[in-house]
Amino acid sequence: MTFSTNSKKHNQNLQAGKVENWDKNELGVTGKTTNANFSIAVYNHDTIRVQVSQEETFDQNPYSVINQPKKVDFEITDNENSISISTDLIEAKININPFHIKFLDKKGNVINEDDESFSVSWLGTEITNYKKVQANEKFIGLGEKTGNLNRAGRAYTNWNTDYFAYGIGDDPLYLSIPFYIGIHQELAYGIYFDNTHKSVFNFGASNNRFMYYAADGGDMDYYFIHNQTVGEIIGAYTHLTGRMEMPPMWALGFQQCRYSYYPDTEVLNLARTFREKDMPADVIYLDIHHMEKYKVFTFDNEKFSDPKAMISRLKEKGFKVVVIMDPGIKTDKGYLPYDEGLEKDLFVKYPDGEIYEGQVWPGWCAFPDFTKEETRTWWGEKMKFYKDAGVDGYWTDMNEPASWGQFTPNLINFHYEGEVVSHRKARNIYGLQMAKAAKEGSELQSPDSRPFVLTRSGFAGVQRYAAAWTGDNVSSEEHMLAGIRLVNSLGLSGVSFAGYDVGGFAGEATKSLFARWMSIAAFSPFYRAHSMINSNDSEPWSFGEEVEEISKNYMKLRYQLLPTLYSNFYKSSQTGLPIAKSLAIDYPFDPLIYTELFQNQYLFCDSMLIAPIESTRQIAKVYLPEGDWYYFYNDQKFSGNQIVYVDTPLSYLPVFAKAGSIMAMQSTIPHTESKNDGVLRLHIYKGEGNNSYTHYEDDGISKAYKGNGYFKREVKWDSENQEIHFGAVDGEYKSKFEKIQLFIHGISADKISINDLQINANTENLAFLGRLTDFDPLPDHSHPYFEIENINSFIIEHQFEEFTIKI
Repeated sequence: MTFSTNSKKHNQNLQAGKVENWDKNELGVTGKTTNANFSIAVYNHDTIRVQVSQEETFDQNPYSVINQPKKVDFEITDNENSISISTDLIEAKININPFHIKFLDKKGNVINEDDESFSVSWLGTEITNYKKVQANEKFIGLGEKTGNLNRAGRAYTNWNTDYFAYGIGDDPLYLSIPFYIGIHQELAYGIYFDNTHKSVFNFGASNNRFMYYAADGGDMDYYFIHNQTVGEIIGAYTHLTGRMEMPPMWALGFQQCRYSYYPDTEVLNLARTFREKDMPADVIYLDIHHMEKYKVFTFDNEKFSDPKAMISRLKEKGFKVVVIMDPGIKTDKGYLPYDEGLEKDLFVKYPDGEIYEGQVWPGWCAFPDFTKEETRTWWGEKMKFYKDAGVDGYWTDMNEPASWGQFTPNLINFHYEGEVVSHRKARNIYGLQMAKAAKEGSELQSPDSRPFVLTRSGFAGVQRYAAAWTGDNVSSEEHMLAGIRLVNSLGLSGVSFAGYDVGGFAGEATKSLFARWMSIAAFSPFYRAHSMINSNDSEPWSFGEEVEEISKNYMKLRYQLLPTLYSNFYKSSQTGLPIAKSLAIDYPFDPLIYTELFQNQYLFCDSMLIAPIESTRQIAKVYLPEGDWYYFYNDQKFSGNQIVYVDTPLSYLPVFAKAGSIMAMQSTIPHTESKNDGVLRLHIYKGEGNNSYTHYEDDGISKAYKGNGYFKREVKWDSENQEIHFGAVDGEYKSKFEKIQLFIHGISADKISINDLQINANTENLAFLGRLTDFDPLPDHSHPYFEIENINSFIIEHQFEEFTIKI
């Protein structure tokens, strides 16, 4: 086969070419082709890094990958026409002429392979890796991307963009994660393209020959990951790019935001109303109107004459306060942050040294260069202004960076940890680095407390610093469901702590839409309602009595589920696996989960199947994957691998408990720092085989959990032998629960035994949601009400040594 090697003057489709020489090293091999240098390095038994460059040294992204290669055994085999690097899971077969790579499993099955002709190629500065599409291959992930769960047949751009009221198929959005997972023929793999330039992932759009990923500049630098399960692939990716730390417990509660709440009397009235209406909530946000002329690190002295006193009064009611921080620094002489930024040389500049200015809320602004350590440190020091006022958390917005006109000049320079690069290379990581500055600033100001940062923009690795929300969504049924796919896709891409603006930011929700959205979001990692200026009120009580009661029911259920949710946040911090799990993680080879009808379904905290449905639908088709499932509200049991029809009145979102699962609940509390009644309610669902749940507690606010300040134990459920084993307690934190109440679902046991002690059952009717008031007495307007009738429960002391319960 003959390959074109056109002159670099035109650089038309310049391929890597033939391998001319190569050498072994402690991580793999390096070598030279006709037109490039390459390195193939073993990072772990399931991860291989591929670098290809026309330069003598490889380009680097210093921000995303934080772990170094592990020392694992591998073999290098020199064949006549190829070089093979093999671990116990992957073989990377490097063809000599022309250079291209084929990845195989240990049985010799092709996992992934380059297009032989094009492989790694250049068009000018654009670098591309072309891959063959395997039979019936599906592609998932890629972070905050609209569209279907299966991304086959579409192309996506990674270029962080401020996109107000984006459409449900629009791209790009605010946050870029160039990591996807391919699934075919009982095999799965992941590819993380570690290049911060604008990039494109084309999963077979407009051609039937290949898929490819390309970047406007930089090197071909990707990590190929293969393991037995999609979960292990996500785990390997988050091993590379990091995992979230445990957030403060209050960040898991309900959060209320509006653009904007002002003056201070309105904020205080908001807090008072939550408590008077017995609606649990933890956080109130202050949007841009809290500032003087939208200038960061200020309060408006008229609207907020004594912010410290206001925040103190909010704390008395159990509320935390989160403030917005935009990066734009108004270019006003005498405005201290601007003067300091100039003096310390902390702003983004043109190549001739002039400060770059763009227009945002305050007017013409300079932009801190968060790719410079001195800037991040300075930003953290400035955050003392908010700490002194009593602020608890930080919301980094407009950090794509956004500016009016939406077209930041590409020639502006960023420090990039000393490399000095243009906007083309730095834009996608600007939000990531602002989130890092906010997290480190929060830790600087409150070293004993866990930080909470919420970000709109980011890049691979952002999960280390912040939670993410999906930006300026729209009040529509379609946007509600699209937001679920966005959050699930972020979860597939390492960002576990994510959510959407409940009710929609742009536009105005109908009564039914808001009620449904509140119920779905109760099963989202991040639970925040948010609406924009000049729109109707959109607090949970703003849509009439019926919507208020529905919202309250799901808010209370959320707080009852906090032991399960918090334990799963801990699990995610250890494994990188999401809390809201696309069904593609546990059931990747089930074709039905990719269909438009069922792609929005997901597992929440491993134990609950959530089936989101529009508020206008009265009956839903729900697909139950393999295994058995219990309708959450009345324990009706269903076999899996079937489609069922479920009534969907506005007051009941379709939720199913997974057979064999263990779910931990507590009494209802008004906010997360309230004391519960001391009873841990464990719901055990009969299933098959052995299942387990790791129960985790800590103080919810400090960093003592990083030492021994936690309580952790594994609870194992042997359905076949009907035994529940409580493992030994790990950690030195005292559990908040003095008693355990066991609810056994699917088994009509009237007694249990612990050692030789027998405990008799208590029988009751159990309802997870409260009965709605029949405001209209006409029969057609009556509300359904579900409860689990005559369920047996057992109350035992919370013993801290190992013990086994026999049913």
